[in-house]
Amino acid sequence: MPKLPGVNHQDAIRAFEKAGFRIARQGKHITMTNGFRQATIPRNNPINAITMAKIVLGAGLTLDDFRRLL
Repeated sequence: MPKLPGVNHQDAIRAFEKAGFRIARQGKHITMTNGFRQATIPRNNPINAITMAKIVLGAGLTLDDFRRLL
């Protein structure tokens, strides 16, 4: 699995918003949805590269698309 660099959780939220996701709820983790898929983002700075890659792929995005959105 190709790695992403460690990403700040606020940058990840902005990238998911550009991809059409909206915040559904917040707590220790931020849950975002686009109506079909869901992404749960931990409030860590930075988010581990492997964890971020799994979140991105689970949300239906490619790693290249996510890099462009950052």
